[in-house]
Amino acid sequence: MNIGIVCYPTFGGSGVVATGLGSALARKGHQVHFITYSIPFKLDLEEDNIHYHEVEISNYDLFEYPPYELSLTNKIVDIAHSENLDLLHVHYAIPHASSAYAARQILAAKNKDLPFITTLHGTDITLVGKDPSLNEVITFAMNQSDILTTVSESLKKDTLEHFKIIDEINVIPNFVRTKEYCQVRDMELRRTYAEDDEKVLLHISNFRPVKKVEDIVRVFAKVKESVKSKLILVGDGPDGMLIDDLCEELNLCDDIKRMGKLTETETILSIADLFLLTSETESFGLVALEAMASGVPVISTNTGGIPEVNVHGKTGYLSNVGDVADMAKNAIELLEDEGKYVQFRKNALSHAKEFDIENILPLYEELYERLI
Repeated sequence: MNIGIVCYPTFGGSGVVATGLGSALARKGHQVHFITYSIPFKLDLEEDNIHYHEVEISNYDLFEYPPYELSLTNKIVDIAHSENLDLLHVHYAIPHASSAYAARQILAAKNKDLPFITTLHGTDITLVGKDPSLNEVITFAMNQSDILTTVSESLKKDTLEHFKIIDEINVIPNFVRTKEYCQVRDMELRRTYAEDDEKVLLHISNFRPVKKVEDIVRVFAKVKESVKSKLILVGDGPDGMLIDDLCEELNLCDDIKRMGKLTETETILSIADLFLLTSETESFGLVALEAMASGVPVISTNTGGIPEVNVHGKTGYLSNVGDVADMAKNAIELLEDEGKYVQFRKNALSHAKEFDIENILPLYEELYERLI
């Protein structure tokens, strides 16, 4: 099949999933065409059957904001013709679904069919999509999609609650390629962050308010009172300064390592003892799944799709949003019980394998075959 994929190329779960899916499809022999404004940060252009088509955005003085949606629509039309696309798969509804619909209408006038799938990833529904200035357009575009998917049952429920969706929504979870993750710790690397008798707690995110990164620091502060430990923070974003201020307030700056953004997180995950995820909401919690693929138990909130990934009392523990004391208690309990901890590591890896791309890819291929 010739498959077009539209996604955001920046750091974030939707782009990671779209890129991983495209790479897996290419390895199966499909021709995969990424259509976006820059090369997705996880995309390897050296892979066979991978193609990248840049959306060039015109910037005229007339426009206060460059018309990306129009440029994207035009590029989709061009690539559908030149590469004879069989279908288009757009990730993140805004504005990709509406651009896909417009491109399909233009192509239909030229006697070419271009069915498209829209995959919803989270904030396109739970945050941005609720904006009254976008609601009607997004609802229409989702309903015009030939197939609509979400990455979790929780997101499906949210979508049906906030939008008038006509047809069925298919749930296909996010995935990992488990063989890309290392379950054996790189002790030399680990010793650059912590002593052998210290535990390593890890958090990775874009540090937006929804991630509640201050709670990460407060959980760590309580854990450190009982367990010798260090905290590694990977990522950056608007709440980064809050972390700096809080670590000074709590006198923890020597025990917290800020890493900034990393394009590859597999190595740093492998040296962690626990992964912390304190989000106010998550449509799925892909980073928790990545931690589990590294054999790292997860201490998280119980919101959104996270309980579909992190199994309470098996792969980690779940707590209410904002319940720092309970999260710290669970972390301490697990770190201090070696037998339980070893079992949780095994459970985490075993559960992550259920979400391996080899299990998820056929679900997408089945949808593609249905379309064409």
